[in-house]
Amino acid sequence: MSNIPMQRGQQWLKSLLELTGISTEIRGSVETPHSLEEDSPAIDSYWLTIDETNLTPEQIGVLIGADGSVLDAIQYLANSTLNINQSEAGQASYTVELNGYRVKRQAEIQAIAEAVAVQVRSTGQEVEIRSLSSAERRFVHTLFQELTDIETFSRGKEPHRHLVVRPVGFEP
Repeated sequence: MSNIPMQRGQQWLKSLLELTGISTEIRGSVETPHSLEEDSPAIDSYWLTIDETNLTPEQIGVLIGADGSVLDAIQYLANSTLNINQSEAGQASYTVELNGYRVKRQAEIQAIAEAVAVQVRSTGQEVEIRSLSSAERRFVHTLFQELTDIETFSRGKEPHRHLVVRPVGFEP
């Protein structure tokens, strides 16, 4: 994997923050995929971590936003903007992190997903998981993609889109 997209992401995020009056460093790292499927093209994934060392608690709170909404918006802009005019092979996925928010949130979502899997297996019924961003829904889809007894899909339209977990072959 080339680190040119990561460097572009770091520079883009640094410039965006400077426009808001925040001058800080951005650390970039390659995200390790959960699984490698040989028949699907691998997309380069990068974590762009905002260095919070010189940020005030208020700045951190504003940049994360209520339930991560501002961080999600910045991440959405990063993915949209940085992939414009890129060939399919040049596309990359960016996760924007600040103050450990994404790591903590992923652990929460994984715990929720595991509890829902237990519930689906024990009841044989489908379960909806609400209040997940599109990136969080994608994370759960990835967690469950190799399971043979459970399937996931999204239902509804934004902003009321939900992730559904159900037994394979479920008939309502």
